[in-house]
Amino acid sequence: MATTTNPPKTLWTALIGAVLAALVATVAFAQAPAKAEKSFEDTVAGLEKFEGFFDIYWDSKEGTVHLATDAFDQEFFFVPGLAAGVGSNDIGLDRGQIGQTKLVELRRVGKKILLVHKNTRYRAASDSATEVRSVDQAFAESVLWGFTVKAESDDGKVLFDVTPFLLSDQHGVAARLRMRRQGSFRLDASRSATFLPRTKSFPRNTELEATLTFTGNPEGAWLRSVTPTPSAVTVRQHLSFIQLPEPGYEPRPFDPRSGYISTEFSDYAQPIESSLQRRYIIRHRLEKRNPDAETSEAVEPIVYYLDPGTPEPVRSALIDGALWWDQAFAAAGYRNAFQVEMLPEDADPLDVRYNVIQWVHRSTRGWSYGGSITDPRTGEILKGIVTLGSLRVRQDYMIAQALVGDTHDTGSGAANPMLEMALARLRQLSAHEVGHTIGLVHNFAASANDRASVMDYPHPQIGLDGQQPTLGAAYATDIGAWDKRAVIWGYQDFPDSMTGPQVAQSLEDILEETRETLYFLTDQDGRPKGGASPITHIWDNGGEPAEELEHLLDVRASVLARFGEGFLQPGETLAKLEDMLVPLYLVHRYQLDAAAKVVGGLDYRYAVKGDGQVPTELLDPERQRRALAALLRSLDASELTLPESVLAAIPPPTPGKRRGRENFPGRTGVTFDPLTAADVAADLTLGLLLHPERAGRLVIHPARDADQVGLFEVLDRILERTWQAETPSGVEAEVQRIVQTAVVRHLERLSLSGVALPQARAAALAALQDLNSWLLDRAPGDRAQAAHYAATAQRLEAFLDEPGEVEMMTPVRTPDGDPIGSRSTPLFAGEEVLSGKWGDLLGEPFCSQSAF
Repeated sequence: MATTTNPPKTLWTALIGAVLAALVATVAFAQAPAKAEKSFEDTVAGLEKFEGFFDIYWDSKEGTVHLATDAFDQEFFFVPGLAAGVGSNDIGLDRGQIGQTKLVELRRVGKKILLVHKNTRYRAASDSATEVRSVDQAFAESVLWGFTVKAESDDGKVLFDVTPFLLSDQHGVAARLRMRRQGSFRLDASRSATFLPRTKSFPRNTELEATLTFTGNPEGAWLRSVTPTPSAVTVRQHLSFIQLPEPGYEPRPFDPRSGYISTEFSDYAQPIESSLQRRYIIRHRLEKRNPDAETSEAVEPIVYYLDPGTPEPVRSALIDGALWWDQAFAAAGYRNAFQVEMLPEDADPLDVRYNVIQWVHRSTRGWSYGGSITDPRTGEILKGIVTLGSLRVRQDYMIAQALVGDTHDTGSGAANPMLEMALARLRQLSAHEVGHTIGLVHNFAASANDRASVMDYPHPQIGLDGQQPTLGAAYATDIGAWDKRAVIWGYQDFPDSMTGPQVAQSLEDILEETRETLYFLTDQDGRPKGGASPITHIWDNGGEPAEELEHLLDVRASVLARFGEGFLQPGETLAKLEDMLVPLYLVHRYQLDAAAKVVGGLDYRYAVKGDGQVPTELLDPERQRRALAALLRSLDASELTLPESVLAAIPPPTPGKRRGRENFPGRTGVTFDPLTAADVAADLTLGLLLHPERAGRLVIHPARDADQVGLFEVLDRILERTWQAETPSGVEAEVQRIVQTAVVRHLERLSLSGVALPQARAAALAALQDLNSWLLDRAPGDRAQAAHYAATAQRLEAFLDEPGEVEMMTPVRTPDGDPIGSRSTPLFAGEEVLSGKWGDLLGEPFCSQSAF
């Protein structure tokens, strides 16, 4: 039987002692006073302080940044940006770039502080607190970050560590790299730190900056081209906290005829019979010292500051162009209200106190743009930011060189016409981008209105003196008539004695006087390749698009007849002729767009009930036919065939250089391919003429008015001018065959378009059937022509039999013309609905927007 053994007495004693000791220790711990929290003064002792909107406390040992404030439940603005960028226009992360202006507030809950992004898109502009609260509670807010209270002072200021927030990707760099297909990157905290030199605080704004490093697997060529180690992308992020502006700014309601950018929100306090949508224009706060005076000094002028890193002669050109706006403000009754100065060397370009014009470098030429920090509640512009790409001026210089050649005598002291044109473009560009930052949208109808606005995209106006192009009037030299009227409407400071209805009537009177002689239509009308307005285009010139297209074709022919080594500067390689040839050979590309919009076009305005404007009007059929004739001229083989002297002068690229996106593609190896250049040019014209939206109008308009130009007429003229034209010889014959093949390609595409009207598809299919019958009746003796006819007839037989089964011809790539980095506008809207093998072509830049 088992026995139980009792533990020895000494063991029991030890166990009891241990338990008693533990109990005593627990009681003593519980009764001991809690360790006092570290006071605010002790917490910040030894830290460097920067007083301002938020007080900054910098811990140099830990590398951390703390903020102190008592401003809880009080709104302010938060704006992320980039102080140092990536340097690629295609990626789009530039130095000086700003993000969204966010209305935020800090909310304290015990030890936690929430940074809340308020929802400004849905509001109730009401004096009723409950009505305002009901809308606020109906729509979501966004908590951007949570902080923890570190200490609290006797006067109520709370200290919190902002470092983790500062070292987070608030600007969305990783998302941008992913969106632009450059790879998957994430922030590496071990390689990121506060950047103290640009971390400062001022009475109305606090500026924080950090070096951020993103690591990952680089997948795109753009990123590889601009980073020394593509797997580690280091930028500097800048965060701005900005106090709300002082009261007194009066929002100005938006009018679609005014030419202004707007801020928009839904106002649920509006009466049932009124629209929920409320829009205010964006503009700077500008007031006359004496609003009753016809002309007055401003209470506070608008001052822009130019990047001191801008070299001469660019610096002077940018200042001159920006200062053009003072002419507009003078027309609005202000004296010296718009000024331009150099940015102080110690100033931060992202500091909200400075409107800036930045000279930004990238690896390729690209867009310039104007942005702003704007109060989303009222539309008040707090800071204008102009970004000008530094390589654009070099492209303009090369365009001028391609037109007039390097004929100036460097030793004579005479003006360099190429440099003069490039600087004239810079002045216009500076004025244009500043215009956006004072609130104006594009006016793409201005070129048809005697260059009435710098807010248009201007093609150089090229004169022709005999056979010699001239550039003396390439660009405007002052602010435009439309710009003055727009500033008068947007910035007019009315006397305090005027009532609201009186102000509204005065604004309407300004618009009425403006539209008597000036036109305004903007991006939605000027950019689309299928657009209908006969006066609204980008990069065009002249009141009548067809006449300017004919003129540019004459200029083109004149220059090509002489183009060669004499156009180069001393020491330049002859291979550069191929680079220069692109803007010369395609000098008419933008005017093609303008002329095409006349065919099947519709004249219209942004009409408002009661303003007396004619909302729409069909175009004169003869005007359309003149435009069609000019467009068909651009398809002639004689126009597209390069002279033998040009072909003989262009060698293959020099060692280490390859053809790029700004060169014509080729199918002949290292040698220049003149037939593909012709294919590109033909593709531009045909893509515009046979655009599905234009084709649809060419169906509808003659149904409304039998005299209008119809789609069948256009298709007949295209076939007559290309396939049925007399066959030339030599290179010109090969060019004609390239054009003819392009015609088939575009007719096939239109016949299969999922977005075209059925009648338009049927017409295109009928044109292909007519062409097939015509080919079967031909018996050319030339073997090359016979082979061309036979191959086309064979293809058409197969296509007409089973259209969806025939592999589609891939359009050629158009060299970039628009500042690099723009996505080309699809030739067909809604291409994703195209069926068959067209899916392989989605997203291809076969109809590039291109620009100077």
